[in-house]
Amino acid sequence: MTAPSPIRTSDPAAHSVTTADGLRLHVAEYGRRGSDAMPVVCLPGLARTTADFDALARALASDPHTPRRVLALDYRGRGRSERDPNPDNYTLPTELADLITVLTAFAVHRAVFVGTSRGGLLTMLLAAAQPTRIAGVVLNDIGPVIEPLGLMRIKGYVGKLPQPRDLDDGATILRRLFETQFPKLTPEGWRGFAERTWVREGEQLALSYDPQLSRTLRGIEAGQPVPALWPQFDALAGVPMLVIRGLLSDILSADTVSAMRSRRKRLDVMEIPDEGHAPSLDSETVITRIAAFIRGCDEPRRA
Repeated sequence: MTAPSPIRTSDPAAHSVTTADGLRLHVAEYGRRGSDAMPVVCLPGLARTTADFDALARALASDPHTPRRVLALDYRGRGRSERDPNPDNYTLPTELADLITVLTAFAVHRAVFVGTSRGGLLTMLLAAAQPTRIAGVVLNDIGPVIEPLGLMRIKGYVGKLPQPRDLDDGATILRRLFETQFPKLTPEGWRGFAERTWVREGEQLALSYDPQLSRTLRGIEAGQPVPALWPQFDALAGVPMLVIRGLLSDILSADTVSAMRSRRKRLDVMEIPDEGHAPSLDSETVITRIAAFIRGCDEPRRA
């Protein structure tokens, strides 16, 4: 393990952390390290990157009353992190070990975690392995039970998207694939989605993640539910929790949210109309709700 090495770039600060097996991971850092407020760690979805958290992270870091330090991680093979020469390492246990390496390198002993989809799964696994690190959790469209139909839909496109001619063509491709999940997304929204899905490499656009990431979904089959993570969810029993669910989600069902409520005395739930998996976290309404929740996680620390 090595300490984070700064990379000269524009705000936010970009850092690299080396994993136990030698890969360099990209970490975006917002705000001041010396802030007294509880830090926040943002963990993206399976094939997503730190870009999904930029608006939220900037808002949290620049809050005039409670500015806080925010870290966002690109998992191995995603975004600006190095791709793994062995794609069989794109697994939750390996990514959990990488996450712990990053937390240790940045001396983050306790934080609020915002996890979208796979990021929420990693947060639950972290709760089972190192529960004292978690002061609060936002689960964005994920829970202990994952709907098989949604997983099959994801399996159908990860690493298999058509090659776009340009970003406008990319926006058209994404709209064709995801319009049932996001029927109200504007043309500007689809264009932004494309900008976060592809990056320019020479004369062409390339996926912002390793296409070999599709190997992590090889075992997913229709009608075969994946093992539930109720023990890992229960490891968060004493931790404040906000669950965000897109009302059109095919990954997190209303029944699963009800079951989550039945196991906790307090569970905040925010439902997002006209969005599926996974809701965007860049609207003013969502950012305000998350910021208020995180401020509540500061209170035990100050007591």
